[in-house]
Amino acid sequence: MKILHVAPLNVAGVPFSMMDMQRRSGSEARLVTLHQSDFAFPEDICLHIPLPRHSLAQWWRESKQRQTLAQTEESDKQDTLLPVHGPKNLVERAYFALDDRRREPIVRRAIEEFQLDTFEIIHYDGGLDFFRDCRLAKQWKKEGKKIICHYMGSDLRVRGIDPTMNNLSDLNLTNESDHLLRHPDIHYIYIPFDADSLTVRPKENNRLRIVHSPTNRAMKGTEFILPVMDAVRKVRDVEFILVENKSHDEAIQIKQTCDLAIEQVGNLGGTGYGRNSLETLAMGIPTITEMTPDYSAWLPENPFVLATRETLYESVLALIDNAVLRRQLKERGRQWVVKYHSYAAVHHRLMDLYREHHII
Repeated sequence: MKILHVAPLNVAGVPFSMMDMQRRSGSEARLVTLHQSDFAFPEDICLHIPLPRHSLAQWWRESKQRQTLAQTEESDKQDTLLPVHGPKNLVERAYFALDDRRREPIVRRAIEEFQLDTFEIIHYDGGLDFFRDCRLAKQWKKEGKKIICHYMGSDLRVRGIDPTMNNLSDLNLTNESDHLLRHPDIHYIYIPFDADSLTVRPKENNRLRIVHSPTNRAMKGTEFILPVMDAVRKVRDVEFILVENKSHDEAIQIKQTCDLAIEQVGNLGGTGYGRNSLETLAMGIPTITEMTPDYSAWLPENPFVLATRETLYESVLALIDNAVLRRQLKERGRQWVVKYHSYAAVHHRLMDLYREHHII
């Protein structure tokens, strides 16, 4: 099989892991990213299309997110609302058209250089084509290629679907359980993760180190976590490490030295965990997070220590004071990552979906 992954960014390294998983399983797979990741995750083919980062562009993106969130909050079906992505006015329509013209020569050169039009299966991460008007997806669909839309993170909460891409898609995938409530025809797969790339430290630090590594403070509830950790340090001799604005490799090196991890509280940015937690669990680091009750009940053999804003203080203290529990969670977390998120397990599930939807 020849499989092409197309992603705006290599978000949390997940698109690269999908490609890497398929390569190791014997397929010819490539990943094209439009923009360079800020966190130095590995790239395959990066087009380095400039992503506007000036204050006006940032304000525009944040205002779009606020509009979508406001619509969600006003709805009486917040958990099932599926936003629709696209230009909302003439100004946005004109900007999108200009942006497509700007990137066309870059994309066309990449297609020719890397023979991207020879691939049979196209995974569009985020459900987004190279172009806002979906011109390549339309063309490749007419040529008989199979189109897959793969939604990650907050894709269907904050941005939603592009109606054109949704109609072209032969299979919709997600790594987020709440997306199953929003999209009428979408299928869950675990994030593929290579646990063998990380090792478990044989011993803890004499002075326990607790890490929190947010890529977005607002989404991870960092403002609630920081005062709790200040309170914990007043009653226990522990070290708290806040990892921010580091490359992925730097963050891994720091997390490798830690004994406990806090993923998130507040359910502000997802259902409970992502790549960050897979890394800490694979390192044998007990990990605290908040999950929606439905997700907590659904997740098989849940390896996390669950906490809310109100219970985080007690949960952290309980782990600090119980070395036996930490050892149990250390083994359980690593085993869980291997069982559900390993390349072999995820690839098996993906191939089943390929066959069910006549991708292969």
